[in-house]
Amino acid sequence: MQKGENVTGLIARVLAVIALLSLGAEARAQSLPIVFVHGNGDSAALWHTTIWRFESQGYDPARLFAVDMAAPVAPGDDTRTEENRSTSTDQAAQLAAAVTRVLIATGAEKVALVGNSRGANTIRNYIRFGGGHAHVALAVLAGGVNHGVYVSTSTAPNSEFNGGGRFMTRLNQGSEVHPGVRFVTLRSDKLDKYAQPTGEFIGRPGQPTGIGYDAPQLAGAENIVIPGLDHREIAFHARAFTEIFRAVAGRAPESTTITPETAPILDGLVAGYANGAPTNLPVIGATVEVFEIDPSTGARRGDAVHRATTRSDGRWGPFTAKPDVAYEFAVAAAGYPTHHVYRTPFPRSSRYVHLHLRPADPKLKDAAAAVAMTRPRGYFGHGRDTFTIDGKVPDGINEGVPGASAAAMAIAEPGKAVVVVFNDEKLVVRSEAPAGGRVALAEFHH
Repeated sequence: MQKGENVTGLIARVLAVIALLSLGAEARAQSLPIVFVHGNGDSAALWHTTIWRFESQGYDPARLFAVDMAAPVAPGDDTRTEENRSTSTDQAAQLAAAVTRVLIATGAEKVALVGNSRGANTIRNYIRFGGGHAHVALAVLAGGVNHGVYVSTSTAPNSEFNGGGRFMTRLNQGSEVHPGVRFVTLRSDKLDKYAQPTGEFIGRPGQPTGIGYDAPQLAGAENIVIPGLDHREIAFHARAFTEIFRAVAGRAPESTTITPETAPILDGLVAGYANGAPTNLPVIGATVEVFEIDPSTGARRGDAVHRATTRSDGRWGPFTAKPDVAYEFAVAAAGYPTHHVYRTPFPRSSRYVHLHLRPADPKLKDAAAAVAMTRPRGYFGHGRDTFTIDGKVPDGINEGVPGASAAAMAIAEPGKAVVVVFNDEKLVVRSEAPAGGRVALAEFHH
């Protein structure tokens, strides 16, 4: 049982209204700027469907921001510096700088912060110990690891994710929320792999974690349960958007539908990999070509409709897309296989269409060809989702609580049209030969 579990929903909502009324007149009179904060190993790109939904409800796009943490993965020991890893202190400092930029750009006095997973740690650390309480009106923590993913005095005692470690103990001492800042948490009923009573899904099978399904809750917050969603979906699913929007706007959205634009403008970062982990730092000199593809065959419809070579900022756009066209992004950079990234149509503009490069998958090095699929905003759940490559369920997706967001399959020959399905999204991609230094990847929006 977490502290605060006995607070009724009615009391929580009354307190939420009181907190909302306590906001400054300027913040009430206009839409709060929102800063979205991603989780461990992730990027700002995960928030673009959430941003699309906010925009589709009339929220001003100029007041919607997502942060890219330069080194998004936490070190094993939060007290030590490690290449391409960021401590909790590093993360809080980057968030503080981002909030300052947003306040200057918008002229607002305060912002709303919305975070997933490790992003909740960063938000709470900034508010409590980084002076953020003076600049934040609302914190929405979706799938936050607010009491760690396990509690131990012996296993990785200095891990940021150890509920009994130095960082988490300090963060949760006394009040778990900060006066003057309204806190809302979103959690799954029982499908969050980082909020489980035993450690099967974090590499500690059969061992008690010391936490429960309610670990993302905070005493003193408005705590909301959304059944059936996994650790990422609790931030990025349409049902999660409903609660995030309600927390920010004070009312339910009229719809979760994404309204298409006539000519979406796309841009994003080409980022890479270092010391065994992704970065959100720019890859300079990468070449990006964008091709319209035939949705039934995956074949290119003529020459590239956009070409770019990344400079110091790593940006590959802007590119004016068509909202009903599927695209292939061919990305080449020194030290990486050429990535052929296939995407379903982009209904709206986004500056967060990031292209992340990774090393070749050693498990596929002997395959004649291969196709991979990824779902950045959620996991694949056996019995809950439909996910196939070439008509088959790929290996490597765990049973039970959804916990894997990527899979790959060997294909008999390169250049084959391969159907890749995730629930209502379907892509036809062309298989590529790993031995030839190429990767074919189907990436789904939802």
